[in-house]
Amino acid sequence: MIETRRLSRRFGGLLAVDRLDIEVKRGECLGFLGPNGAGKTTTVRMLCGLLAPSSGGAVVAGFDVVADAQEVRRRVGLLTETPGMYDRLSARRNLSLFAALHGVSDIDARVQKYLEMLDLWDRRDDPVGSFSKGMRQKLAIGRALIHEPPILFLDEPTSGLDPEAARRIRTLIGELKAAGRTLFVCTHNLTEAEQLCDRVALFRSRLLAVDTPPGLRERTYGREVEIRLQGATDAHVALLQALPFAPEVARSGDRLVVRTRDPDTNNPILIQTLVSAGARVQYVTEIQQSLERIYLEILGNPS
Repeated sequence: MIETRRLSRRFGGLLAVDRLDIEVKRGECLGFLGPNGAGKTTTVRMLCGLLAPSSGGAVVAGFDVVADAQEVRRRVGLLTETPGMYDRLSARRNLSLFAALHGVSDIDARVQKYLEMLDLWDRRDDPVGSFSKGMRQKLAIGRALIHEPPILFLDEPTSGLDPEAARRIRTLIGELKAAGRTLFVCTHNLTEAEQLCDRVALFRSRLLAVDTPPGLRERTYGREVEIRLQGATDAHVALLQALPFAPEVARSGDRLVVRTRDPDTNNPILIQTLVSAGARVQYVTEIQQSLERIYLEILGNPS
């Protein structure tokens, strides 16, 4: 659904997006992660046919973002980080205007469908200026969906929302994903990205890494197992280091941390080795590295 080929954008002497090559498949949710000023919004604007690349190109929903920009815009929905709505108009009137611009045939039915889906039907005739930020964000998602595009670009969809409003927006995004929409989500919320996204791309002007969250963990840190012993010693560390699959073993008090590529296969051998040496194993668990740690590790070393 989305494919870029060395997509680049320069603003004067600033190279905002540097030769981006990435593919997003139909029905996939991709998290696009990077710090402020990384070029995420510039990338989205190019992919929506709103900004021409300086070089390279992209195809979205089968159409070139430059040669067929109008066709691209018909097939995408965009939620910007600070969506502007007409505050003096009602929620129903706001959506009706954008439905008309997109050429929706049965405007009243379509507007009702999305206001009901977004739990805004009871407030349909209230001016949007009276809405909370969470309600405005939901309405903006409705605006992005009103022409029922197959691809959605969401730029910081929960930024600045209170926890309850953010939870509702995440639930809605999960429902859109389950319905088969292709989602491209720019976010600073790493927990949110891990919950919602099939893959995450770490980006700072250029693509630094892209994989599933478990794949990024394994690529960055391998997999780590914590073994808690009663009375762990350095002799236990040496015992495990002698195994061919566990050269990295660290001890902190009675806690041993073993880095291994295949815990499912190797854990029984680790335990058997320790027990055979008289160790008293209290528990064994795999350590889950946070996406935040991976994000900071990779973006802290962009080369």
